Order: sequence, then structure tokens, then C-alpha cells
Amino acid sequence: MFRTGERGRLARYTAAAPPGAATREPVITRQHATNPQPIDADEPWMRGLHADTGYLLYRLGLRSGQLFNASLQESGLRLRHYAVLRLLATTEGAPQRELSARLGYDPSAIVGLVDDLEKLGFAERRPSPDDRRSRIVVLTEEGRAFLRDTDAAGLRVTNELLAPLDAAERETLHALLLRVAGNGLG
Repeated sequence: MFRTGERGRLARYTAAAPPGAATREPVITRQHATNPQPIDADEPWMRGLHADTGYLLYRLGLRSGQLFNASLQESGLRLRHYAVLRLLATTEGAPQRELSARLGYDPSAIVGLVDDLEKLGFAERRPSPDDRRSRIVVLTEEGRAFLRDTDAAGLRVTNELLAPLDAAERETLHALLLRVAGNGLG
């Protein structure tokens, strides 16, 4: 059931469970700044969403991002910074426009991300060896060390997300995701 809450938004309220009723942990929690509320996965509208593979991938992506961002929180970075660093680790440097194109980020977002990485000493802008008027972004040794240190955190996030799967299922899932990602997701 829903009721109109503050400022006309819909807010869900639930009745208390009868005494002695078994309770189960919800699959999804509503994301609200002050009071996250569980969503019952057995509600008809949720069963419909759970039958949609695209929706499940979307939810898994959100959860993965939340967990990974939480693991990066201490450093002050987010998953988007990490993606820039990982891309830079595979190159001898790249212009910001190339970072934008390859990661699918807005060019203005790349500027801010690179600024943040420079402040931390993880990346730096240098003159391009091909065109001195142009600058490239290069991963520093501090950036490489940070990536090595975050490998364990990334593995913990992956293990938490994929805990219900055995090793063979994880390999199959990974192979299938690579196939889908190779179909234009990049």
C-alpha cells in the first residue's frame, strides 16, 4: 500500500507482521536518504521485474557499484576514478578526449576526474610526445600502487556479489558477460 508523503511523494507503509509470523530478509531495499524501506520480492510487480534479465543486470550493476564505491570511499575516489586509472594502466598516456570516448563518460566529467586524480598524485597531465601543444594523461607510480592495493578490495566485492555461485558458475557467468559486453557495450 502507498500513501502520499512529504511534498506529495508516494511513500510505502507496511502493516506489522502478525505475532509468530516468519520474517525473511528482503531482496531489495528502497534507497531513501533517511529511512530505507524493504521491498517484498514476492509482490506481483517485483516478480515481473525479476523475470526481466535486463532489470536484474541493472540491479546487479547498481549493487556492484555501491559495494565498490564503499570500498574506495576511504581514498576519496569512486568507481569512475578507478575506471580512468584502470584504462591509463593499459596505455602510455591518453588525451582526455580519448578517455572520454573509450569510457563513455562526458568530456566535462573526465576533466573533473583527472583533476581529482592529479590532486592525489595518481595521474598527471604531460605534453604529448606527438604534439607538444596537446597534453596526455599519464598514470603515475602512486597511481599504479593504488591500483595494486585496490585489487584485493575488488576481489572482495566480486566474491560478495557472486557468493551464491560456485566456481564453474562464476566462470560461465564471466564468459557470458564478456560475450554480451563484446556486442557493443565496450
